[in-house]
Amino acid sequence: MPGEGLESEFFGCLVGAAIGDGLGAWREGRGIAEIEEIEHLGERLEQLTYTDDTHMTIGVAESLIESNGFDGEHMVQALMRNHEAEPWRGYGPGPPRIFRMIKNGESWHSAASKIYTGGSFGNGAAMRVAPIGLLYYCNPAKLREIAYKSSSITHSHELGKEGAALQAYAVALALNMAPGEEIDRDAFILKLQKFAQNQIYREKLASMRKLLDEQDRQQIVVALGNGIEASRSVPTAIYCFLKQPRSYKDCIIYAVSLGGDTDTIASMAGAISGAYLGVNAIPPMWRLKLENRAYIEALAEGLCQITT
Repeated sequence: MPGEGLESEFFGCLVGAAIGDGLGAWREGRGIAEIEEIEHLGERLEQLTYTDDTHMTIGVAESLIESNGFDGEHMVQALMRNHEAEPWRGYGPGPPRIFRMIKNGESWHSAASKIYTGGSFGNGAAMRVAPIGLLYYCNPAKLREIAYKSSSITHSHELGKEGAALQAYAVALALNMAPGEEIDRDAFILKLQKFAQNQIYREKLASMRKLLDEQDRQQIVVALGNGIEASRSVPTAIYCFLKQPRSYKDCIIYAVSLGGDTDTIASMAGAISGAYLGVNAIPPMWRLKLENRAYIEALAEGLCQITT
């Protein structure tokens, strides 16, 4: 287990994302739940089994490490290889169709746009983008470029790509803060607003300031969303982190309690929280229950090594 510092934050990000995914998967598609119900769920589960969110995140991390950076063709092959090995992880209909097209000769640049007119604006690219936020945490322009390219493999719509870039940048901002540093939530939101290039995301971010003290979770869902669209889940995940910035556990429980696409929203929130607080802030009980934890930690270590 790493100590404090950058390695701990890399571990925290990837492990934190996977745990959020594994816990959230048990509530996916359901409505708002009581906080106590989610706490009990986390206690009684014997294992936290992850879904396609973490499975694809693993593929992104593997490719970045093996290529020492982004290589689109290599990343596609990593994602395809993992899908073929474990297709039961809960993949949506889009990625398998895209992978088949690429295997049949279609370019990875263009396959996604041929399935959905204008490209998909779902959150499938944002859910797997955490390793890119880690690797390019010191270079926002490069981070955006690579987040967009990675997203284009499956989600080529502007909202899908921008959602991935915004999630990656939130991870980078969290990583750049010392765990003991008190978060200026207004400043965090302002940086995200300046980074965002799409008006829908800017408006969602602007609304967060008024919502941070809101106790009615239904109002949060109405304002920010809890769906599979990137614009209705990435802002929500960022909000969950800012709502509970000092506690990874409270952040994840709050995210899952909102209902809807709980595995993805909790995974994205967990990536940001883990990048800020470090892996030692994650409850040991949850870490021990996480499926394939040693390999996920090895990927975090590999990313940290090529970053530093």
